[in-house]
Amino acid sequence: MRTSGTKRSTAAALAALTLVITAACGSSGGGKTTPTTASAPRADVLAVKIDNVEAARPPTGLEKADIVYVEQVEAGLSRILAAYSSDVPSVIGPVRSARETDLELLRQFDEPTLAYSGAQSALRPSIEAAPLDALPPSKAPDAYFRSGDRAAPHNLYLRPGSIPHGATGVNAAEDIGLRFAAPPPGGTPVNKRTVSYPSARFTFTWAADRDQWLVSMDGTPARTASGDRLGAATVVLQDVDVQPSRFRDRGGNTSPFSATVGSGSAAVLRDGKSYDVAWERNTAESTTGFTTEDGEPMTFATGQVWIVLVPK
Repeated sequence: MRTSGTKRSTAAALAALTLVITAACGSSGGGKTTPTTASAPRADVLAVKIDNVEAARPPTGLEKADIVYVEQVEAGLSRILAAYSSDVPSVIGPVRSARETDLELLRQFDEPTLAYSGAQSALRPSIEAAPLDALPPSKAPDAYFRSGDRAAPHNLYLRPGSIPHGATGVNAAEDIGLRFAAPPPGGTPVNKRTVSYPSARFTFTWAADRDQWLVSMDGTPARTASGDRLGAATVVLQDVDVQPSRFRDRGGNTSPFSATVGSGSAAVLRDGKSYDVAWERNTAESTTGFTTEDGEPMTFATGQVWIVLVPK
C-alpha cells in the first residue's frame, strides 16, 4: 500500500510555479535570468456543520459542497460536515454544533473556516487550539440568521457572503489529493448500498440516467431546498474505529469519536460499481490516501464526493 503524503508537502508543491526566462540583452550577447513566480490557485475551504435529523430537512446549499462527510454523533444519530471551496452558495444550513471528529477531519485542509452553532464547553478549548478559523455566531453574528419556517434549533443558517467567503473554483477534494479521472479496472456492479447507525440510516442508489448515487436518509429520499434529489458522483464508505470520547451532550449521552488517522478498508462507489480499497492517513497533518487492490491511487468520478464514516 502506498502511504499518503502530508498536507504540508502537498501545499508546498502547489503553492508556487516558478518559470525561469532567459533573455538576451545588449549587443554583447550577454543575458540574465529573470525568475517569475505565479501562484497556483489553492482551495479556501469553508466547512459547515449541518443538521440532518428529520426536523432539519431539507438542507439548504448542501448540493454545492465539494465533499460531504457523514459521521455518527450522540444517541446513534448522524451529522454532516460539508466542505465548500469551488462553489459557495448564498445560504447554507441548518447549522448545528461541532464535534471532536470534525477537528481531526479538518486537519487535512490548510486552515479552513469552520462554521458551527456552538459546542460543548469542554470542547471549546480544543476548537480554539485547532489550526482553523472557528466561526460560531458569537464571532460573526451578522453572518447567521434564524428562519421562521421551522422550529429551533433546526433553523439557524449561514450567509457566507457576510463573512465574507467566496468561491475559489478549486475543488476541496483535489486540494487534499483526491483524483478525478477514469475508473480503475475491475469493480463489482452494484445498484444500492446502505449504511446504518444505531438511530440513522443512509442509502445510496445508483441512477444511471443521472450518473449519480441518489441519497436517502432513514428510508426517505433526500432532497434539496428546491426539491431536487440529493445525489453524489462518488460515495466512499470508510471503515473507522468509533470510540467513546470524554465529551457528553446536555442529555448525558457520550459523544462518539470517529478516528480518521490510521488505516483500514473502504468501499468506493462510482459509475454503478463498488471498488474495494484501502485507506491510510499517517498523522493528523496527513491527507487520506485511498488505494486500489493493485496499490494504485483510487480515482473518483467528477462531481460531489460523499465520505461516510462507517463504524468497524
